[in-house]
Amino acid sequence: MNSGALDDAYERLHRMGPEYEGDRDHNNGLTNHGPMAAEVLARRGYGDRIGRWVDGYLPRLVELPDTRQPIAEANWTAALGDGSRVADWVDHFRRELADRPWREVLVEWWPRLLPGIVAGSTHGLIRVGHAVRALQDGATGPAGLDEFGHGLAFWAARSRPVPAARRPAGHLEPDQALAGIPHLADQSGLIVQRLGRLAELPGWPAAQAALRAPAAPAEVPELLERLVDAAVLRYLERGHGSPVLLVHTATAPNAVLHTLPLLPDELWAPSLAAVWSASAAIVSAYEPAQPLARAELPAAPRGDDPATAIVERATDHGDEHVMKFTDTAVEAYERTGDPDTLAAARHIIELTRR
Repeated sequence: MNSGALDDAYERLHRMGPEYEGDRDHNNGLTNHGPMAAEVLARRGYGDRIGRWVDGYLPRLVELPDTRQPIAEANWTAALGDGSRVADWVDHFRRELADRPWREVLVEWWPRLLPGIVAGSTHGLIRVGHAVRALQDGATGPAGLDEFGHGLAFWAARSRPVPAARRPAGHLEPDQALAGIPHLADQSGLIVQRLGRLAELPGWPAAQAALRAPAAPAEVPELLERLVDAAVLRYLERGHGSPVLLVHTATAPNAVLHTLPLLPDELWAPSLAAVWSASAAIVSAYEPAQPLARAELPAAPRGDDPATAIVERATDHGDEHVMKFTDTAVEAYERTGDPDTLAAARHIIELTRR
């Protein structure tokens, strides 16, 4: 991994806010994917492309706003979910990370932030996951630590719970449980408006509870892997309903999967429950009721190394969602050997042609 290029990208991107366009104080803005995409490029061996990619991405962003009031142990709960205070949260986590090891900060703040997992359409969680992956790999320096803090800050500032969330308590495997999620009849409006309708959706609590409950923490990693794999495969058939938002049904649980080994095992089942509900909520709010016919779906890339070929195509494409989803789909392929996971990556490339 090209740590120098990744550090440079982080430093350039950290003067920018986590969202742009729209009314950021009311969650109508778009998410800054720059740091996440840069981490994927670095980890996949394309560090030499990071600088040029950031050059093209930076003009879309807006600068981080000024701080308002310091956040401390005595008042942090009042600032949770207040998007106008994102700079206060950045400042808070910089101070936290200057005083303590980052793994210690992660373990303390993960359960505090987990209930608000939908933050920024799950991008708070996902940004933390990418930062943790870079730090675990030893692929970055102080800028990587700061990126971890920025991810936590975005998650805290945009904290939002899943309405009527339920923990897994059933017997269905992830693919079966996803198939049982009811779709909102009215899939219009922003994500905050769609999620607001879930509490009144018949069958919503029961569908979440239908997922197989882990009997012990040791079962959680496999359940998360199966959830990621199932979400990738569903994207192949249904990603056309919302090519961008449905990406997060797979990338959010993948972020939890990568972070799980750093957490005490008593947090594993709650982490699965939270991200399962978040993925299910996005399915309900954005997934079309009917899949595309098999004849309409793209085929998986062929050749001696199809995974490398699809990563190359995604990198050439350059869209941040394409690169992040392809990264997750390739991991699913490496686990399962199922070529449809790579076909799903090809699908997002075709759905988001520039």
